[in-house]
Amino acid sequence: MVFDIRPYERKIFEIIKSSAEELGVPVYVVGGFVRDRLLARESKDIDVVCLGDGILLAEKVASKLRPMPYVAFYKRFGTAMIRHNDMEIEFVGARKESYSLDSRKPAVEKGTLEDDQNRRDFTINALAVSLNETDYGQIIDPFNGFYDLENKVIRTPLDPDKTFADDPLRMLRCIRFSVQLGFSIEQDTYKALSRNKHRIGIVSKERITGELEKIIRAEQPSRGFKDLFDTGLLAIIFPEMTALHGVEFKNNIGHKDNFYHTLEVLDNVSRDTDNVWLRWAAILHDIAKPPTKRFDPEQGWTFHGHEALGAAMVPRIFRKMALPMDTKMKYVQKLVLLHLRPIALTNDQVSDSAVRRLLFDAGEDLDDLMLLCKADITSKNEGKVNRYKENYRVLMEKIKEVEQRDHLRNWQPPITGDEIMSIFKLPPSREVGIIKTAIREAILDGVIDNNYEAAYDFMIIKARELNITI
Repeated sequence: MVFDIRPYERKIFEIIKSSAEELGVPVYVVGGFVRDRLLARESKDIDVVCLGDGILLAEKVASKLRPMPYVAFYKRFGTAMIRHNDMEIEFVGARKESYSLDSRKPAVEKGTLEDDQNRRDFTINALAVSLNETDYGQIIDPFNGFYDLENKVIRTPLDPDKTFADDPLRMLRCIRFSVQLGFSIEQDTYKALSRNKHRIGIVSKERITGELEKIIRAEQPSRGFKDLFDTGLLAIIFPEMTALHGVEFKNNIGHKDNFYHTLEVLDNVSRDTDNVWLRWAAILHDIAKPPTKRFDPEQGWTFHGHEALGAAMVPRIFRKMALPMDTKMKYVQKLVLLHLRPIALTNDQVSDSAVRRLLFDAGEDLDDLMLLCKADITSKNEGKVNRYKENYRVLMEKIKEVEQRDHLRNWQPPITGDEIMSIFKLPPSREVGIIKTAIREAILDGVIDNNYEAAYDFMIIKARELNITI
């Protein structure tokens, strides 16, 4: 491994080095930047530790940069941060920390570089590089973090029980780093995740969801969810998902394990898109299967209505997890509600009317819905999978044909409610809604063409049925 830095970073380090010399304080780069450079990964964050006043050092460095950046500082923690070009550089005085049982916010006091490395979460994040004249560029590695990088291992620098008990968020970070980097978790560290899982209760929803989202964004997010499940953490932070786990048998008939099916769908979607909200839809598409599960002697196991109940559960889950209650939630809710529609269409002769309704209901999210439905094909029966995929291909061709002909994606009926009120001199009323809905349904069913003239003529007929005249 080579500690490879870019010319711009080298220039920044020279400025940090000269600034520290002027202040008479030893200075080091520590943590994620060192780790990522050794792994030849991009990094936009530089953590700088000095044996002195971190805020004063940040101000000195900022004064030498052009354009001169603003220094954001936090006196309580003795930290400061500057943004320059596309880099975030955080400065802190070396410190040691102590924790109370009911909080992950530490009591902080001045310390040595060794103290600062001791407080780091994992050995690979405790590596430091000297920026001092006497040993410039030397890697300081008290916990064999370089060895763990080479062997792709996540372990804590100190006793893992203490590391995780002090700051329980580190348990999620442990799994997240493992998934992001493709590393394994050292055995004692892994066992400590289960022993300390109850401590996750003192961590805020926002911080938990932040780490969970980083796992979801990984190349193969199922790895992280399996570790969360096996350590018991998932049952605490996302019980609705763990409820999917398990197979029940009646009359020697079992259903698939919906937890592992969901992980397979999530990985399938993740191969096709980086859209984190589509990945959330994959996670939640079957979330209501446990409460809708029923056994029918003739049909076997059924989950009737799980798509509608699942859509109803989405806002509650988003709120509980401190996820945004805006268009992103509505998007996930829509995909959960509609995820069975395309698959149902492949089972029968596809009518133009059914395709029109799918185009209308999915709107601009149709392509994402189809990605989700394709990912949902996970049977172990290869013949069944191939049959579904062929039906899916036929449906996609039918959708393309109808869309090109009828232009129904993001479509609105050619006559609005305002026009209906104006033409018939009506106030907002039930009758206006009936006429507007009738026009929409007639176009979707293919009864009339999708144009203003046909819609106008149909509107007049429908109004007469309601005893409304111009």
